[in-house]
Amino acid sequence: MAKDVIVACDFADAKTTIEFLDKFENNGRKPFVKIGMELYYAEGPSIVREIKARGHRIFLDLKLHDIPNTVKKTMAVLSRLDVDITNLHAAGTSAMMRAALEGLTRDDGTRPLLIAVTQLTSTDREALENEILIKEPMENVVMSYAENAKNSGLDGVVCSPLEAAKVHEVCGKSFLTVTPGVRFADGDKGDQKRVMTPHEAREQGADYIVMGRPITAAADPCAAYMRAVHEFLEE
Repeated sequence: MAKDVIVACDFADAKTTIEFLDKFENNGRKPFVKIGMELYYAEGPSIVREIKARGHRIFLDLKLHDIPNTVKKTMAVLSRLDVDITNLHAAGTSAMMRAALEGLTRDDGTRPLLIAVTQLTSTDREALENEILIKEPMENVVMSYAENAKNSGLDGVVCSPLEAAKVHEVCGKSFLTVTPGVRFADGDKGDQKRVMTPHEAREQGADYIVMGRPITAAADPCAAYMRAVHEFLEE
């Protein structure tokens, strides 16, 4: 898959989501869409099918984290939705990741890309040490999780753009880095702690950037999306 900008459709219902995507019908470029927990739990599989039928690629961002057998069975269900990427938490252990991969793989050997969340971009060093009780530096934790994901057969990780270059150094160029925590230079960081601009993320080797509110809450979402595409892909 080529590098791209993924738009996080973190909306509460299908109506709002489809109204947002309608804005791009005459834009000349259909965005790669992320469907997260809020929208999926509100609307279920039908919203995935509807967005897919409209011609969008989909990153189904449900961040599974449970015992291996439960995750395996859940991934088998998700594999029927024909999404392009889905994910889980690397903290669920290598056994869970291997089980997820097995469940996600269809009878014909095909499957969506599977990536693992390392540490959320809203987590900073203080929270990592004082609340999660991990004393290692953030970069060490992310690299360890990324290596576990690669050794478990996964295709890549979700990480901060600050860590993308190091992940590629440790796990190889073909190991995907999907990076939230991307904001325009003149934008609000919101609840993100470890952030970069689209151009900076590109310079760090990020394969995909995920942007939500800077695009979805913009006065002109199409213009904001095309700005992100231009800054990240230099188109």
